[in-house]
Amino acid sequence: MASSPVLERPVAEVPAGRALPANLEAEAAFLGAILIDNRVLEELPVAVRPEHFFEPLHARIFEKVTMLLDRQMVVTPVTLKPYFETDPAIQELGGTSYLARLTADGRGLLAPRELAQQIYDLALLRELVSVGRDLVESALDTSEEVEPMKQIEQAEASLFRVAEGAAGTSEAESFRGATNKALEMIETAINSGGHVSGKTTGFTSINDKCGGLHDSDLIILAGRPGMGKTSLATNIAFNCADRMLRDRRDGIEKSVGGAVAFFSLEMSSDQLATRILAEQAGIPSEALRMGKISRDDFQQLSYASQRLAELPLFIDDTPALTIAALRTRARRLKRRHDIGLIVVDYLQLLQGSGRSQDNRVNEISEISRGLKTLAKELQVPVIALSQLSRAVEQREDKRPMLSDLRESGSIEQDADMVWFVFREDYYVAAREPKVPHGDADMKAHEAHAAWQAEMEQVFGLAELIIAKQRHGATGKVRLRFEPKITKFSDLAPGDYQDSGYD
Repeated sequence: MASSPVLERPVAEVPAGRALPANLEAEAAFLGAILIDNRVLEELPVAVRPEHFFEPLHARIFEKVTMLLDRQMVVTPVTLKPYFETDPAIQELGGTSYLARLTADGRGLLAPRELAQQIYDLALLRELVSVGRDLVESALDTSEEVEPMKQIEQAEASLFRVAEGAAGTSEAESFRGATNKALEMIETAINSGGHVSGKTTGFTSINDKCGGLHDSDLIILAGRPGMGKTSLATNIAFNCADRMLRDRRDGIEKSVGGAVAFFSLEMSSDQLATRILAEQAGIPSEALRMGKISRDDFQQLSYASQRLAELPLFIDDTPALTIAALRTRARRLKRRHDIGLIVVDYLQLLQGSGRSQDNRVNEISEISRGLKTLAKELQVPVIALSQLSRAVEQREDKRPMLSDLRESGSIEQDADMVWFVFREDYYVAAREPKVPHGDADMKAHEAHAAWQAEMEQVFGLAELIIAKQRHGATGKVRLRFEPKITKFSDLAPGDYQDSGYD
């Protein structure tokens, strides 16, 4: 039996000292197996492409094989021969008889799946060598600019692309596979108590409306200053991380919770931690900062801090992050801690690449696209907080609309869901008339009494306006808000008095 053909010439340029990882015999045996039985390509563990072959001639042969198979032709050394009669590389190897020699022993048919896997793995190793070489060359070249952090970001992005190439070789799957995934998602929703197919927000009313936070979704959470958008974001982040912690302790594998990465560009990590501690201990954060708490309050705080010590919530308070740096840090957290939710507070404090800084609208467009790409790349939901324009304040009805999203229409376009936080008591409090003195001014008394009645009706209530949702209907959800401890919660069933709420 003839042996497998081995190329007897230098096949590619290799760095001095050590050769690049490759197995030419495996490549030849794999091509031989395909030429003997074209069905070999139908059941491979990885998606082999021409660029995965180290020898350029093998890459060209494989490319031509796949092209002919796409045309539903039978591919053999005979049918391939016309395409390679003038190929200079094959002439050096004795002409088109090389194609026949590939099939001479048929050893590739014994393990074609293993050969394909090895060809693919060696190609990944060569890609890693290329990334390392580029990193060394750029680090040594200081002729134009010295920006080590930018080079680190680029290197991490390149490494992540290599890793994604290894993980992202999915092919079309059968309906059986698709239904199994659907059943797993439904099982997760059942384990959660119903209504949640994504990550939980911790609010039954929001989960009922949206089904939770879905992987690869970009959720924009917007509101005017003072509406509590940061408070709602921290509440959701805590609820999601806490649910994962509780499910992990209870031995539940398919949790609707998840580890959370919170990028706080506005508040420091200790300020954010203080706010979460205040929410969970039920103590005003202002009293915590000033130390005006009793011994009982301190014990409550200590208990809360011990309970939260293992919380899978990671806070990055690096200021003035670029969208590229944020994506790099998010990839790192995904790799190390398998985060399931990303929160960014807030979008307008991020910076673009620098090319579009002269045009703020273009820069915001780049940032919103980058956040959506990040959600798809890591397969996690991303909640990005956003400011609203002052146009809200000029209207009699202060409820926000999609047109109020500040600085760019691309935010609305890129988002899968847009939420607005609205608290009517904030605006009613601002309209408080002067407190009347004595009985002289009856009109002032009546005005203040009317204001007080209105304030009592709306105090502590908040609306979450779902202005856009790709997965379902829009609408409004009412929540309770405790301003002293900046905590949102679901309303009791009896508190849904007004119509128009979901």
